[in-house]
Amino acid sequence: MTTSTTTAAVEPPAGPRPGDTPDTAHRARPSGPARRPRRPHTPLNPRPSVPLTLVAGLVLVYSLLPLAWLVVNATKSRRGLLDSFGLWFADDFALWDNVTRTLTYDDGVFLRWLLNTLLYVVAGAGGATLLAVLGGYALAKYDFPGRKAVFAVVIGAVAVPGTALAVPTFLMFSNMGLTNTPWAVIIPSLISPFGLYLMWVFAAEAVPTELLEAARIDGSGELRTFFTVALPLLVPGTVTVLLFSMVATWNNYFLPLIMIKDPDWYPLTLGLNAWNAQAQTAGGEAVFDLIITGSLLTIVPIVAVFLLLQRYWQSGLAAGSVKE
Repeated sequence: MTTSTTTAAVEPPAGPRPGDTPDTAHRARPSGPARRPRRPHTPLNPRPSVPLTLVAGLVLVYSLLPLAWLVVNATKSRRGLLDSFGLWFADDFALWDNVTRTLTYDDGVFLRWLLNTLLYVVAGAGGATLLAVLGGYALAKYDFPGRKAVFAVVIGAVAVPGTALAVPTFLMFSNMGLTNTPWAVIIPSLISPFGLYLMWVFAAEAVPTELLEAARIDGSGELRTFFTVALPLLVPGTVTVLLFSMVATWNNYFLPLIMIKDPDWYPLTLGLNAWNAQAQTAGGEAVFDLIITGSLLTIVPIVAVFLLLQRYWQSGLAAGSVKE
C-alpha cells in the first residue's frame, strides 16, 4: 500500500533573514496595512461635482441673503437704517425698541392685522385642507361615473393662475354683497386644486384598499373607517397640504387688495403696504424701520410652523415615490 504525503508551501515570514544585507533587509520589511479599496460611484454614492456644489452654494446665498438683510436692518433705528451699510449692523441696537413701536404704532393696528391674518389662515387654509383631504380620499378610493372628468377638471384648475380668476371672483362677490368682508378672502381660499390633487395621489398610495375592505367586513361604516383607519395614514399628506395652504393664505396679497377696502380687515400684507405708502403721501410719516421690523415679525410664525412640522412635510412629499 502506497501512502502519499502532501506538503503545503509555507511562505517565509516577512522581515530580515540570515545573510541579508541592510539594503535587502530594508526591502524585506512589510510596507504596512493595505489601503481599503474605494467604493465604486453609484447613484447612492455619487461622485462629488464641483460645479453642482458651487451652484448649490449660490442658491443658498441667494435664498438666505434677503433674510439676513431683514434681520440686520430690523436692529437699526430710523437714522441708522439710512446711514449704515445694509448688510451690517449700525452703532445703535434698536431691535427691542422697534418691536415695541411696531406693536403699538397707530393704536396697535399691527396686532389687528395679525389677528385678521390668523383668521384668514385658520378658516381659509384649515378649510382648504379639510376639503382637500375629504375630496382626495373620495376620488382615490371610490369609483363613480365621471371620475375621469373630475380628474381632468382638477388638473385644468391647477394650471390656471389665481390672478386670472381675480376679476371674475370680485364681480361675483360684489353681486352677492360680500366684498369688503372677511368672507371675500376666506371663501376663495377654501378652494385648493393643487391640494386636492396632492391628496388624491397620496391617498391612492398611502391607504391600502385591502385595509378598507377588512374594516368594512368587520362592520365599520364609511365615516368610521375614514376617521379610524384612513385618516391616521393620511397625516403626512395632510400636514403637507396644510403647510402649502397656510403659506399661500399668509402671503396672499392680490386677493385682499381687490376685495378689502376697510383697513380694519387688512391682513399683514396689505397693512405693511399701507405703511409703506405713507411716505409717498403729503404729510405722511415715513416708518421704514417699522415696516422692516413688521416684515420680520410676519415671517417668524411661518418659519416656526415649518420647523415644527418639517418631518411630516418631508415624509409627505416622499410618500408614494417608491413602488413596492
